Amino acid sequence: MNSGRLYKLQHFIPWTRKKIYYLIVISAIPTALYYFLDLKWLAIPWVPVALVGTATAFIAGFRNTQTYNRLWEARQIWGAIVNNSRAWGIMVKDMVRDTDASIEKALHQELIYRHFAWLTALRFQLRESRGWENVKTRSYNREYLKYYKVPEWESDLSEELKKYMNDVELANIIKKKNKAAQILALQSARLRSLNEHGKISDLNYVEIQALLKELYDQQGKNERIKNFPYPRQFASINVMFVYLLSIVLPLGFLSEFSKIGTNCVWLTIPVSVVVGWVFFTLEQIGESTENPFEGNANDVPITSMSRAIEIDLRDMLGEENLPEPLVANNNNILM
Repeated sequence: MNSGRLYKLQHFIPWTRKKIYYLIVISAIPTALYYFLDLKWLAIPWVPVALVGTATAFIAGFRNTQTYNRLWEARQIWGAIVNNSRAWGIMVKDMVRDTDASIEKALHQELIYRHFAWLTALRFQLRESRGWENVKTRSYNREYLKYYKVPEWESDLSEELKKYMNDVELANIIKKKNKAAQILALQSARLRSLNEHGKISDLNYVEIQALLKELYDQQGKNERIKNFPYPRQFASINVMFVYLLSIVLPLGFLSEFSKIGTNCVWLTIPVSVVVGWVFFTLEQIGESTENPFEGNANDVPITSMSRAIEIDLRDMLGEENLPEPLVANNNNILM
């Protein structure tokens, strides 16, 4: 997530520079042919260009709206995870009881630290790559990775989980395919054991299991967004329309600028580049928004949100050496 006021222009223009190069070439070729070889038939009426431009604007606007909705839904899900995590901490502290204060404290730490393990496994799973994601497949996105780092790609999951789980549990979990779901299963089994041993009353057991179900639901919602891409038919037609518009734009501008004067047809190049750049940028922004967990600079900041949850819950445990909150880097990117 970019936490600055605006993207820096020195980052934004290079991010779209290949489209600018393409637009210069695709505009210069028909203009040169028209001017030097007198190919007047290249100039077409403005009406078909306007029709293509209207359709392109509509589909680009539709895509950006829908991809933003995916991003915002993902943010809402993680907002619910934050709230339910705090509720988990309070319920564990108030509902898990033991006559021995040291045992009670150990139980609280066990259940809360296992929750940290779930958050860690979940964010690592969400940062895994999918075939339709763009951050590693598009050259301009790969180049932009130099401005930030994705923590889940820089560290090892087993090493991260080791901070929150004992060796026996870790050895069992690390072999599982859906590690986050299995960690919640461990939580459920532990809660059942505590209920059977009288550490949690029956009424409190029902309440805390209901909260565990909420966490399962939120994980499932994250997985739905992660594993179901923005429909490829809409993504494909958006790209096709933008490229079609970039081809017909200079032909239409040739017709318009030739009415002013023969030498004015050279204005076709800069004007076509500016107009085409607007549409290509809209398309590229929509593409960079559609997968909110892929490791893009526009992702939901799940790493920093997980850290904020950890700080809150460890503070509930009365710990003093709390980790520092994650902050945006010098380029205002917060992961």
